Amino acid sequence: MANNTSNNHHQHQKVYPNFSLRHRVYVVTGGGRGLGLCMAEAMTEAGAEVHCLDRLQDPDPEFLATQELASRSHVGSLYYHHVDIRDTEFLNNTVAKIAGRHRRLDGLVAAAGIQQIQPAIDYSADDITKIMDVNYTGAFMTAQAVARQMIAHKTHGSIVFIASMSGLIANRGLISPAYNASKAALIQLGRSLAMEWGPHGIRVNSLSPGHIVTPMVEKNFEEVPGLDKIWESENMLGRLARPEEFTGAAIFMLSDSSSFMTGSNIVIDGGHTAW
Repeated sequence: MANNTSNNHHQHQKVYPNFSLRHRVYVVTGGGRGLGLCMAEAMTEAGAEVHCLDRLQDPDPEFLATQELASRSHVGSLYYHHVDIRDTEFLNNTVAKIAGRHRRLDGLVAAAGIQQIQPAIDYSADDITKIMDVNYTGAFMTAQAVARQMIAHKTHGSIVFIASMSGLIANRGLISPAYNASKAALIQLGRSLAMEWGPHGIRVNSLSPGHIVTPMVEKNFEEVPGLDKIWESENMLGRLARPEEFTGAAIFMLSDSSSFMTGSNIVIDGGHTAW
């Protein structure tokens, strides 16, 4: 009888998902501010050691405030590295040093991205190359650098690409064809890497947000008057998202609670693509 009770208790415990990131080490690109930093902060709350990579020479005041909060109130910790993800050699060296600290690396949130609002007929080849270099090639090379260390240290884990619903639709009111194409490429890259790296215990998924109020989006609103009102009316909730509304999905995708999910794309867009 005691054995049955013990077995039932053990099975009952397994029902609950494990959202903890304690003792794990992650890289977040575009982590200097905005959505990337918001996700990094949530990851430290879940217990992770998080290394934010960003092209800003010095940490944004927002980052420093978050770092101080994490050191005071959170289980995990937050670090800053000045890295341009287009510099592949420096990127690889930085990621190797991060992994070498505890001889492990558990995954990545690739949130670095740039945008250019411009009619397609006016784009130059250089404009397109610049966007793809950051949004696609940079994300690819970062995932490669992280996976290389995960495989070397035999650490199973999770890579999350921050894609966009713009990779699935043409955004009404946003003339940014190269950006949209780069995000579509990122979603497909996630599927392809999931296939290759699954045997190494590395899961790869994409998270596709709808319209969020971030520094990049606020710049869009300055360039296109009235765009915020258009976007608010384009989803089923009638408002724009806050960065914090995506942190739960990120923790889910990084943690053991999503242990059987790979090659997937989660869309969180307030119903924008579901009309």
